[in-house]
Amino acid sequence: MLFEFCKTISPEDFLNQNTSFGRGGSIRNLLVHIANTYEYWVANVALKKNIIYAEYENFKTIQDVIILFDSVDDFMFKFISEMDYFKNDISYEIQNVKNSAKPFRLFSHVITHEYHHKGQILSLSRHLGYIPVDTDIMR
Repeated sequence: MLFEFCKTISPEDFLNQNTSFGRGGSIRNLLVHIANTYEYWVANVALKKNIIYAEYENFKTIQDVIILFDSVDDFMFKFISEMDYFKNDISYEIQNVKNSAKPFRLFSHVITHEYHHKGQILSLSRHLGYIPVDTDIMR
């Protein structure tokens, strides 16, 4: 639903940066940042892939971003289908600090992170003069 709404946003507004919204503050940058988080936690940490993170500048349109999320969906499906097979916590290191987490915690982290930024995208669109759509998954 969010992607369909983003298709109604002008190309200029899609790329327009507003520093009040962090991570470069454009709708495009926030979407790519969401994908980067999936790439880091799920693809690289959990699945031990070596994915190179998507860079904002490589995505000019919502269609470009949709293609990026198709690749995110591919490794998310793999992670979800194999989540029961993880016998141990998943180890990771951030800023030279080693830690570990259960697969469900990692999954919960990326999902809540996405929804946090999804709210920012809808707020940003309102600031740009659009009327945000209801993006609740269930009604």
